[in-house]
Amino acid sequence: MTLSDPEVWGDQEKVNKLNAELKSCTNKTEIHDDLMSKLDDASTLISFYEEAGDEESLNEAEAVLQAAETEIETLRLETLLNGKYDKYNAIISLHAGAGGTEAMDWTGMLLRMYTRWAEHKGFTVTTLDYLDGEEAGVKSVTLKIEGEYAYGYLKVERGVHRLVRISPFDAAKKRHTSFASVDVMPELNDDLSVEIRPEDLRVDTYRSSGAGGQHVNKTESAIRITHIPTGVVVQCQNERSQIQNRETAMNMLRGKLMALKEQEEMAKLSDIKGEIKKIEWGSQIRSYVFCPYTMVNDHRTEIKTPNVQAVMDGDIDLFIIGYLKALNS
Repeated sequence: MTLSDPEVWGDQEKVNKLNAELKSCTNKTEIHDDLMSKLDDASTLISFYEEAGDEESLNEAEAVLQAAETEIETLRLETLLNGKYDKYNAIISLHAGAGGTEAMDWTGMLLRMYTRWAEHKGFTVTTLDYLDGEEAGVKSVTLKIEGEYAYGYLKVERGVHRLVRISPFDAAKKRHTSFASVDVMPELNDDLSVEIRPEDLRVDTYRSSGAGGQHVNKTESAIRITHIPTGVVVQCQNERSQIQNRETAMNMLRGKLMALKEQEEMAKLSDIKGEIKKIEWGSQIRSYVFCPYTMVNDHRTEIKTPNVQAVMDGDIDLFIIGYLKALNS
């Protein structure tokens, strides 16, 4: 029997949690060691330049120091991710708003943007629920994004995202404004205390839709859970059995209720310290303008970039980091 044996710790869930914490500590130690090595290398290269006037050594030292600065910035960013649930996986839900087919296409574009961002981070993306748009795009979708600090990063994206462009669905080529909402919650497990009374729940079953295997559209394996006191609704159709979907949906509900609680605490804090812009659910946080000019503007920090295509390809860290810094300033 080893320390990783589930019999030692009681269940596999605790083992996985301890392994994740160990990996996190190991990663930080490796980054520290790598930084020290880079600084030693830079010092040696600078000595070569001072002794022999070797320009190549100086250029190499500058490159090493730039790489070290990038790693230091990563560590500095992690100090901003100090929320209770920031290290957790994230569950992100996208919903098409006003704008009809155009809004559903916009939701599909955001789905691609967040998927690309997660891939760039080395995170794992799993689709938990998906509803196609009537003509194009996505009506709603829920993703689980697994990776260290996934929730800490993505909680910044909660709110309404606005698109302005010439609609490809308009024969008159008029400019349209569309909206999509983004909701983010931490993925919580059974061992975290979130009180949910059975009598406060309404559970509905329905047939799965979309890609997912032979069981799709044949059995009522999909689950929708409504938390009556708050009106929060979660649903899952990714798993093959109703039991698995119910378990996943309950974890989503715990995370959603905890995220709401966290928002309430942030709202109280903003009353004390003053907030840049509204941060609650339903507020318009960012505009993506494709026409008559190109600009993505975060309305909370006024951080802007004209490179719309890069943003749509997942390059959104400038907005995420900018807002985290503003929250902690």
